[in-house]
Amino acid sequence: MFLTINIKHQTLAISDAPKDSLIKIYQISTSKFGAGETHNSFKTPRGMHCIRAKIGEGLPANTVFIGRRPTGEIFDASLQAIHPDRDWILTRILWLSGKELGINRLGEVDTMRRYIYIHGCPDGTMLGKTGSIGCVRMANADIIELFGRVSMGDTVNII
Repeated sequence: MFLTINIKHQTLAISDAPKDSLIKIYQISTSKFGAGETHNSFKTPRGMHCIRAKIGEGLPANTVFIGRRPTGEIFDASLQAIHPDRDWILTRILWLSGKELGINRLGEVDTMRRYIYIHGCPDGTMLGKTGSIGCVRMANADIIELFGRVSMGDTVNII
């Protein structure tokens, strides 16, 4: 599969290959700080990436992750009330790795070492506009669907 994340339009498009017909477009949310590759910038990195790891297969929707590990919690309003400012990583994680040396791979621009993911977020989170701190947020139902369609190594182009 080939994924294209469009920061300007806040969409993720999936196709069989770069020039193949479109399979589906999802609404997403990228960084509220804009696009950028530098470590600690909290920006969404651009360029060619691949899916380095798929995390959360078979877990229930709204599973809470911290440090890429499920906490045993299931997100709900009471949990959000306890941690109102947490940047929630829910349901599934697609961990991205840059493919372009000096642009999004190695050194101060390494996407994987920046822990940039495509992941689920709380239902009701505004998608279609920026809001994350670098990652790509998706609705839980959408990340479950996408997770089932993609494989490790699949290409993700962030433009």
